[in-house]
Amino acid sequence: MNTLNHLYLIASICLGLFAASCNEMLDKAPLDRFENDPSFWNNASNVEGITNSFYNSFIGYGNNGGYGLFYFKTISDDQIGNPFNEWEYTSIPATSNAWDNGWEQIRLANIVISNVTTSTLSHNDKTRFLAIARLMRAWHYYNMVRYFGDLQWIDTPLTIADTDILYGKRIDRDIIMDNILDDLNYATENMPVSSSKIAWSRNMAYAMKADICLWEGTFRKYRTEVENGAEPDAVGATRYLNACIDACNYISEQNLHLNSSYQGNYNSINLDNNPEMIFYKPYKQGTLTHSLIAYTSSSTTQCGMTKDAFDSYLFIDGKPRALTSVNTNDAGVVSFNSDTKQHNINISSALAVRDKRLSATIDSVLSFKGSTWARTPDGMQMTSTTGYTCRKYDNTALPINYRNQTTSNYTCAPIFWLSVIYLNYSEAKAELGSITQADLDNTLNLLNTRAGLPYLSVNPGFSDPANNHGVNDLIWEIRRARRCELMFDNWYRYWDLVRWHQLDKLDTSLNKNIMLGANIHNAIKPQIDTIDGYIYAPRASRTLYPRYYLYPIPSSQITLNPQLTQNPSWQ
Repeated sequence: MNTLNHLYLIASICLGLFAASCNEMLDKAPLDRFENDPSFWNNASNVEGITNSFYNSFIGYGNNGGYGLFYFKTISDDQIGNPFNEWEYTSIPATSNAWDNGWEQIRLANIVISNVTTSTLSHNDKTRFLAIARLMRAWHYYNMVRYFGDLQWIDTPLTIADTDILYGKRIDRDIIMDNILDDLNYATENMPVSSSKIAWSRNMAYAMKADICLWEGTFRKYRTEVENGAEPDAVGATRYLNACIDACNYISEQNLHLNSSYQGNYNSINLDNNPEMIFYKPYKQGTLTHSLIAYTSSSTTQCGMTKDAFDSYLFIDGKPRALTSVNTNDAGVVSFNSDTKQHNINISSALAVRDKRLSATIDSVLSFKGSTWARTPDGMQMTSTTGYTCRKYDNTALPINYRNQTTSNYTCAPIFWLSVIYLNYSEAKAELGSITQADLDNTLNLLNTRAGLPYLSVNPGFSDPANNHGVNDLIWEIRRARRCELMFDNWYRYWDLVRWHQLDKLDTSLNKNIMLGANIHNAIKPQIDTIDGYIYAPRASRTLYPRYYLYPIPSSQITLNPQLTQNPSWQ
């Protein structure tokens, strides 16, 4: 069986493997069949099968109908969900998938590490499997820290006799992150060098390290005692930002370059030949599929782009809305479609003078209640909460029955790719105050070229009045570039706001533009609420409280182990 088909098989048959409850971190099924069997761990093929199950940690566009990590996470300032989304937790839950699944995967990684270390496998096999397991232990601990903060550090498979650990206290999240960095360093130094974009490789490990270290470096720089439970840590921030830069430098030395098509990173049925890809999740017709295209091209009301997000895109002169010399009129123009006998509202003129990523992300025709539109002649009539419909993930060359049906989409999902490395590098250097024009030209400005924008200067030469992050002009523009490049790539935006200490941008009383959508001032008798011509989408509000910077510890876990204690302000 070739590698690609092997991965499809792993993905399709292992989705539920190791999915038993881990409420007490003790439920070992089905691990107890082989955990203590040396003969199992002395066989490289057996261990390969176990480590391949870690691929399921990368959700991508979802698995056969489930939500993925693109488009669907609408607790952001980029989209308005249907219905409007509140914080994931506004009260303490009894259980949490993030808690259970995180500990489950960490336990599996520890089982691999423990047993491979004492196995009779060859040195090369041992090193490779240990690198994979430590990489994935780092990945899951990192996600757990982002959710819950302080944790117990567990680096061995626990038994029922390990009561001092099972019922022990959490330790400082900074110590956990330092242990994660140790795992990342081991993985990057020992992962095999491989050109594969769908399997473990050193490139993939370094890309992961770059993401995690940027997050941690900026988190430590901007955190406050009120929101994050600790004061800023300038020394730690510098260490992690430099680690991010080192990881990005490794990637920059590989044979990678930007794909000519921005949208091609998101709507292709094969990403093997995409020069920008580092690691992606493959989907295959009839084997492993997703529903992302169906949700963004069918009659289901889409989670539309906000006015706040729309306004974040620069104009073709490289200036923001408040400073550009280009026409800023964003009102749609009414036109009559003789084929459908409908009046539609077109924003082609508004898109033509903006960053090209905007027109690659949303359609040129607005769709909302009373004014629907189909992207293709054989497609479904669409509506959006804000009028802006998402075209970024759609591939209109696919047969319509595979585009519009849930669980039938088979375009591949990027997981780690070069444009993110460029964004990580430029941000880390700017945060350290060491960025040069050459740094920008070799990274972020290459993205600007693809987006049809002029180069950004280390001294931008303008100050955007919309800058509400309290950072200098350059960092603001780098953050803008990140937002526009990764629009609707939701596993980034929410956590970017957390690490920058900017979750207040999701508070509807403080940021009115996240409640608004497209300008339909010229619409004929619109059947939807508007404010000053802009669609007013939600019927709810969202208020930030400091406790939302961390998720609450599930109450059942504190019942089992009172020493865990609850996160600040959730008590």
